[in-house]
Amino acid sequence: MKISDVIQSADWKTEKHAPVIEAPEKVKSGESFAVGLSVGKEIAHPNTTEHHIRWIKLYFKPDNSKFVFEVAASEFNVHGESTDGANKGPVYAEPTTKAIIKLNGSGTLLATSYCNIHGLWESSQAITVE
Repeated sequence: MKISDVIQSADWKTEKHAPVIEAPEKVKSGESFAVGLSVGKEIAHPNTTEHHIRWIKLYFKPDNSKFVFEVAASEFNVHGESTDGANKGPVYAEPTTKAIIKLNGSGTLLATSYCNIHGLWESSQAITVE
């Protein structure tokens, strides 16, 4: 079995588990820009003790390379847990984050997310460096 056998893909506009990548389609070489990552942009994902997104990761695959580079990883560690019971805690983390990056060449941004019930999800976005 391979990881590709268990990772799921879908359009984030119709599937609440797919990670959303928000980045420009074109950037200038060597200039910083923001990449937003989230889950549940169009269709809200539950954020409860029982059902939540644990993490989102961002990768970059340059056009001229067979290797992928891990760019950023964000964990969401609190989901209403409490000694008073599930969903009675004072704090919840929302599955959204931002990375500031620079690119020297065109390629593809890839994101993965993990739902504690529904497993691994992926999405991607091509990006051109001018």
